[in-house]
Amino acid sequence: MGALIVLLIIIGLLVLIAIGIYNSLVVLRNRCDNAWAQVDVQLRRRYDLIPNLVETVKGYAKHEREVFEKVTEARAKAINAQTVKEQGQAENLLTGALKSLFAVVENYPELKANQNFLMLQEELAGTESKIAFARQFYNDTVMKFNMKQQVFPSNIIASLFGFKERDYFEIAEPEARGPVKVSF
Repeated sequence: MGALIVLLIIIGLLVLIAIGIYNSLVVLRNRCDNAWAQVDVQLRRRYDLIPNLVETVKGYAKHEREVFEKVTEARAKAINAQTVKEQGQAENLLTGALKSLFAVVENYPELKANQNFLMLQEELAGTESKIAFARQFYNDTVMKFNMKQQVFPSNIIASLFGFKERDYFEIAEPEARGPVKVSF
């Protein structure tokens, strides 16, 4: 009879531990989703600024059609990315296209002095900083979630309940690391 009570207590403790681990995995998964939503908000803000920036530059540099098309195409790919990995690749393309756009701007001093352009440039620079911060927060949260799934005994609970590791939001190309360079 005493052994049965001890066994029931041990089983009860194991169930409570399993519930605690499961709940912590759910909390971390939800934090990952929230962190990604914050990245997405900043990326959407960036995407909304780009058409205004392109239109402003178009007014001064009408013959630079190829650059405008690349920026527009890269923006569309970034907007339509479905996974974190696809988003990272699309952001690499967009960053490269924006670098080309800002290289064009260097040839037009009157554009660099335009108040509307300067305001858009400043907003884009601020947005790039917010994206970098949101990306870092997301990656930190993903690291905690992925680690929780890899360590014992939570790895058992994670595999039993189908928790999947998340991808980091990484920039693949070394030259694309960091924010877009905005020169004034």
